[in-house]
Amino acid sequence: MESKETAQMLADVLSSKKARDVVIINISEKSSFADYFVLATAGSERQMGALSEEIEDKFSEIGIDPKSKDGRPETGWILVDGGDVIVNLFTEETRDKYTLEKIWNDCESIRVE
Repeated sequence: MESKETAQMLADVLSSKKARDVVIINISEKSSFADYFVLATAGSERQMGALSEEIEDKFSEIGIDPKSKDGRPETGWILVDGGDVIVNLFTEETRDKYTLEKIWNDCESIRVE
């Protein structure tokens, strides 16, 4: 599976699980460490934990062993590094603080409904 397809699949999973403001950012032209970021906002710590477990399960289903998982729901941020695709889950407050969309604003981004 291509990294673009993986990013879209993960974004669709997050959206189906009621994550808010799901965005895919193509960082492949600007980054040597990954091709795509998938960003999503969770409504609660509990939802964030469930979303991160769902993402880890989906990575496993397609044969990707995540390189790392950082953060915890109570910190307002979890990162699941799947190599070419990195998923960032945030609380609204933490997402506003780190503004990854602004940092990578010169890259193509896709909002997922």
